[in-house]
Amino acid sequence: MHSVLTPLTLRFYDFYVLGFSSRLLWRCPAPVLLDLYHRNVSDSHLEVGVGTGYLLDRARFSSEAPAITLMDINAHCLASAAHRIARYGPQTVVADILDPLPQIGPFTSIGCCHVLHCLPGSMAGKARVFDHLAAVLATDGCLFGASVVQGDAPRSPPAQALMNFYNAHSIFSNAEDRVEMLEEALTARFHNAAVSLRGCVALFEASGPRSRPNFPTPTATS
Repeated sequence: MHSVLTPLTLRFYDFYVLGFSSRLLWRCPAPVLLDLYHRNVSDSHLEVGVGTGYLLDRARFSSEAPAITLMDINAHCLASAAHRIARYGPQTVVADILDPLPQIGPFTSIGCCHVLHCLPGSMAGKARVFDHLAAVLATDGCLFGASVVQGDAPRSPPAQALMNFYNAHSIFSNAEDRVEMLEEALTARFHNAAVSLRGCVALFEASGPRSRPNFPTPTATS
């Protein structure tokens, strides 16, 4: 997915991904995602898979100067999101969440929205990102996000057709993703985990990591 997000395509990201796909196909419009952010975002926040920064730009923080770190494998997305929320002076980190993370944090909130369905491999394999994120989550922090799933999740023929196209072109990798698999992965790693469906999007919130492994720490950039 990150390879198709260029300065040109990012100009249309909000309209197409959040305005069209999320609302009409996935049946989980942007206001639902914003509610998730309003409930969980904190003044020490890590955003993973930043898109254009649309959600952070509209999120309600409890102070006027939250400490925000943006993390993405795509430098174009980081630049776009950092510019959009420049008023907060965010830090940026280029990293792949499938790998152990740099020495950052801890954060009291971590947002991971529309990331998992783009990661390659099975849910069991991509769930290791929760181990990596748990390692930089504060003990009283919350990990939250959203991912398009298949299985028994309701979806229209046009939604299924677009998902099939995305999977065939390696934009998505969610053909085998099920909401039950996501819930199992979170429950195995966090004492508190809640997963709900809105359309074919799984919304999740998790806190209380069961273990806090120490990983190698590659160099961060900011």
